[in-house]
Amino acid sequence: MTATSTPLDGLDTSQVDMMEELCLCLDENDNVIDSSSKLTTHYGEGIRHRAFSVLIFDSNDRLLVQQRSTDKITFPGVWANSCCSHPLNMTGENGDPVEGVIKAAKRKLNQELGIPENVTNNWKFNHIGRFEYKCRWDQDWVEHEIDHVLIVRADCETNHNRNEIQAIDWLDKKALSEMMEGKGRWKSQLIAPWFQAIYVNFLNSNDFTLEEIIDNPIKEIIRCEELSVNHPSNSASNVLSALENHRDIVESIIEDSLLKIQQERLRGAMSHLFTGGGKRLRAILPRLVGNAVGNGHQGHYTLGACIEIIHNFTLVHDDIMDQDPIRRGLDAVHVAYDDATAINAGDAMLALGFEMLADSEHIQDSQLRQVVSAIGEMVRHVAEGQQEDFEFEERENVSEEEYIAMIAGKTSAMFKTCAETGTILAGKDKSTIENMAKWGLNLGLCFQIMDDYIDMTSDTETLGKPAGSDIIQGKRTLIAIHALESGANLPNFRKLFGTDSDNLTDLSTAVEELRDNGSIQYALDRALEHHKIAHDCLDKLDQSESVNLLRDMTDFQLVRIN
Repeated sequence: MTATSTPLDGLDTSQVDMMEELCLCLDENDNVIDSSSKLTTHYGEGIRHRAFSVLIFDSNDRLLVQQRSTDKITFPGVWANSCCSHPLNMTGENGDPVEGVIKAAKRKLNQELGIPENVTNNWKFNHIGRFEYKCRWDQDWVEHEIDHVLIVRADCETNHNRNEIQAIDWLDKKALSEMMEGKGRWKSQLIAPWFQAIYVNFLNSNDFTLEEIIDNPIKEIIRCEELSVNHPSNSASNVLSALENHRDIVESIIEDSLLKIQQERLRGAMSHLFTGGGKRLRAILPRLVGNAVGNGHQGHYTLGACIEIIHNFTLVHDDIMDQDPIRRGLDAVHVAYDDATAINAGDAMLALGFEMLADSEHIQDSQLRQVVSAIGEMVRHVAEGQQEDFEFEERENVSEEEYIAMIAGKTSAMFKTCAETGTILAGKDKSTIENMAKWGLNLGLCFQIMDDYIDMTSDTETLGKPAGSDIIQGKRTLIAIHALESGANLPNFRKLFGTDSDNLTDLSTAVEELRDNGSIQYALDRALEHHKIAHDCLDKLDQSESVNLLRDMTDFQLVRIN
């Protein structure tokens, strides 16, 4: 840090304000010896202080868990127990330790989860023990706490504070065990080390009921060794590695298929976008799905190559309609050649895709009708979605439902079809086909909504354009729709929307207006909903490394940058 900088520079202002709160500093026996700011107790080497962790179980023995907001200064984005924080040096919280943590818990349950004190005052907070731990988040931030664990039995409604909590869920015993073991949807999620310690020391027993745990509190302070943050496997790296392993195969099938085109200029136009590289996600996805449901084979590569060629046909025509000059760092086909040739090339690519399916010796005749029908439906939905998107630009009002329907066609239809047809070629039953189609649809919805989110939250160096460019282009994204429907006074956003302005200062302010209004967070919340639905679909499969790769792909949508 420079002489004028602080460890809080550039961090969320609401979280920074709470760094002034006075925590209770402790000796090793949980006696209060001083008080110091949350900043001092958590920065550098830190200071041992008192904390609490609330575990809320409903009447079905499900535990409420939360994912901490990415705005949090310490341990952002990690999954933790229902509520955890610190009693402060204030009346009612700095006296008797148990009474103090219960009082603090009621305050934080209101502030974090929106559960008012007139509700929690009627709850019974069961104190089941204490444990001491220390864990470093990074070189700057650390936790060193004696944590009091409280169990509550309650069926409650929540309205969580997005500045504190990114997502919540209710987990039964099996799902909680899977979370702690990093299985299923939790494979790429980060679990709070203190939550893991609570699970190991208080909850991880098949021999006791919850009531028995409550009735037999642990008196002594459990001393945990210094804990560490167990970072999960890198979903992005796993996906990119898998794509790399399959890409050469589908690329060669695409190249061989394009050689069928005898007319040289037409073949050049059809091949043009493929020279720009790309991850070939749609081309490889059918094979990955085939592997996951238990029968991936050579026909999946042909299917993927077909869908990739048809996908590029839609891009060629999109660029003509939008008059976009650049695609994948190259001149768009209508620029590199001409409009007429580009239209002709797109038509030929669509025909070639279906010809590839019919000619493949690896696709059974009994499956061909289903596959062709699904791909034909996909092309129809993509065309409908593109037309809707085109018309949205001329409309003053677009509803959220209309937007979701549009991206379900324009973007999600291809992911859905890749998963659906990949399962058909694997010879699976109707329920499995429908389940994987649902996975692909929600994967695509998450993919597109995250595009909206990334445009607002990333930086110019990463995006290659200023953050918030969708604003000046007047794009009816989920974020813009939420902002326009909110009725909030967003002067810079409303002034810049659809103006092609180059005023970066006003644009930055407009993005902050959308953040403060909750519109950006709303889009992330919706993406997370589709992310969870996708994982629920994968839960229905026999678990394997191939299924884990689809989980990585599902998680990849939340971290990728196009």
